[in-house]
Amino acid sequence: MRLRPFTTDLLLALGQVAALVLIGPSANGIGWTPLDTQGYGLGLLVILPTLARSKAPITVCLVTYSVWVVYILAGYWPVVTSFGPLLCLYTVSLLRPTRVSAGLAVLLAALWAFGSLLTLDDSFIPSVVAQCVCFNAMVWRMGYLARRSQELARRTRAEQQEKARHAVVEERGRIARELHDVVAHHMSVISVQAGLAKFVFDSDAKTARTALGTISGTSAEALEEMRRMLRVLRAQEDGGEVPDAPMPGLARIGEMTDRVRAGGVPVEFRVVGTPRPIASGVELCAYRVVQEALTNVLKHARQASATVELHYHRDHIEVSVTDDGEGVIQDRVGRGRGHGLIGMRERAKLYGGTISIGPRSNGGFAVRLTLPTSARAAPPGDDATE
Repeated sequence: MRLRPFTTDLLLALGQVAALVLIGPSANGIGWTPLDTQGYGLGLLVILPTLARSKAPITVCLVTYSVWVVYILAGYWPVVTSFGPLLCLYTVSLLRPTRVSAGLAVLLAALWAFGSLLTLDDSFIPSVVAQCVCFNAMVWRMGYLARRSQELARRTRAEQQEKARHAVVEERGRIARELHDVVAHHMSVISVQAGLAKFVFDSDAKTARTALGTISGTSAEALEEMRRMLRVLRAQEDGGEVPDAPMPGLARIGEMTDRVRAGGVPVEFRVVGTPRPIASGVELCAYRVVQEALTNVLKHARQASATVELHYHRDHIEVSVTDDGEGVIQDRVGRGRGHGLIGMRERAKLYGGTISIGPRSNGGFAVRLTLPTSARAAPPGDDATE
């Protein structure tokens, strides 16, 4: 249960009041002054400051100690109201430096021993001193360990966030290098079409107009991809080498599934709808997502059967990779929350698409990617993913 801090403090205070009411009457039976109206009043004053222990731990601790000393000097049994000072000591050791909390732990042990020595026989002194030292040391140690655990958890979260950020930066760098070839392809097409238009400008006006239309569409596509790349990578420098090989597309998904099938995983590849030309960057995004998904099947579920489906819609494409989950290696899945999934999401963001990644209700795992069929179809700045 997640409770508000004040609710937790209130419940702890009510628990102390219940202990005061239930344990207090037994003080007379072991030689302490019976609790009267004054005793109950002082007990409540010991408990009351603990409601603010999280806001001002040192101040509340000192006030609680002071009231508790008055309670003890009045001859009342210290154990009845000891939970309040111990709770304050735990809070200080949890929220404040070790030197401060250790000093307050020693002070509480001294006050407890002093109050007991005033009222008990000499025969009880060794056991009382041992109790004071042991109880306070245990409570202080619990708070200290809890504080260290919180600090370790914060450092771990910060390191995980930093690793995730580095993974995003690296993946965006790879995307930038891939887009270099895509843009180079566009420029090559424009150059060829421009040469063709110039050559037939006087003799074949229809061919020239077709070439100019191709130039217009291709240049617009390239400009949109350049703008999207700059939005994602504006603050990043890319010092890597640009790969010379052409970037793969949808037509090579069949080759990829053949390679995975040769690796021992049965893969079925289906195409739904009528294939048509798709923006090169969109094809590359779909290809890389399928590649990563099938790689995960090879790594985590070698005995599974997988299905890759490419569905052509009017203004977008859907690509899905599903497996039946047979032979999944749980240890590897536990370690697989990492950069590959981050990379797939980043690719979907870059092209204004959506992606869902997760287990299926009937077993296995599914990756589903939806992408607009041209860079211009994606709203500028749309980076929503599922």
